Amino acid sequence: MPLARPARAAVLLTAGSLLLTGCGASGPTTAKAAVTLSDCGHEVRVTAAPRHAVSLNQGTTEILLSLGLADRLAGTATWTDPVMKGLEKAEAKVPRIAENNPSFERVLAADPDFVAASFVSTLGKGGVATREQFEKLGVPTYVSPSDCVGKDNSGGGDGARDTALDIDTVYGEVRDLATVFGVKGRGDALVASLQRRMKKATAGIDASGVTLLYWFANSESPYMAGCCGAPGIITRALGAKNAFGDTHQEWPQVNWETVADRDPDVLVIGDLTRRSQTAESAARKIAFLESNPVTKNMDAVRHKRYVLLSGQAMNPTIRTVEGVERVAAGLRRFGLVK
Repeated sequence: MPLARPARAAVLLTAGSLLLTGCGASGPTTAKAAVTLSDCGHEVRVTAAPRHAVSLNQGTTEILLSLGLADRLAGTATWTDPVMKGLEKAEAKVPRIAENNPSFERVLAADPDFVAASFVSTLGKGGVATREQFEKLGVPTYVSPSDCVGKDNSGGGDGARDTALDIDTVYGEVRDLATVFGVKGRGDALVASLQRRMKKATAGIDASGVTLLYWFANSESPYMAGCCGAPGIITRALGAKNAFGDTHQEWPQVNWETVADRDPDVLVIGDLTRRSQTAESAARKIAFLESNPVTKNMDAVRHKRYVLLSGQAMNPTIRTVEGVERVAAGLRRFGLVK
């Protein structure tokens, strides 16, 4: 299943002050900075800026690396894609303790003083461990608000949303983590950069009337994007329509006959490097589409209207902005925008 998964969490600064640094530097933080924030129904209290954190998903890891915090990470896990361009040197400094979910014991062996994850399922039953298990040991935890705000994770699969996700929730995660680590200025600068990129990518674009389909993984029972997750952010930003915008499931599994019947204008394809599902890479997905008798006559397949995205761009992460940029560029290249 695609785990590469409206206002931001409120932040209350308490006892102590944070030494804020510029976006590029990795200078010191005050040793006695306490932060309390509300996150996915949990109160998170950090009595000092973390110096030995573990990030359990690629999405949170790339935020922390973008904030210049590689030297404060004791480990990362669960990767679907190569690291974001520009972060290769920083990522190489951080131990990768597992390609997928590590064991609870393996995380504890890294001696973390803070644990972050992108998904409720990572820090929950059936995942690495519950948040309560870490918190009983005095290790504060954080889960991306994008995976819980307006979302019901109690059922099977990847959950369902009753409220469409907004990019501001992703920006809120950046600001939360920057505040926790005592680098608020870097967080503000990163958000401002992402906002500029969004504005540039969507300037003058009108894709009304264009239907997009997002295929994350699996050729046998494919995971397609529902209305309201990260692909919804991309779709709404461009004024387009989602072929499966009538479902609130995050990543419903849809049969190919239904996909062919909806016949979208453009196929947005996840280009993953992990190997946990069938047809992970874009090359394998395209080969399937062009050879399968049910899909090969779809309009987008016949005209090869494919846009390739990383798994991270199709999940609510800072790379969702990259998704907006790439889909916008594809629509312009295909001559489908006004």
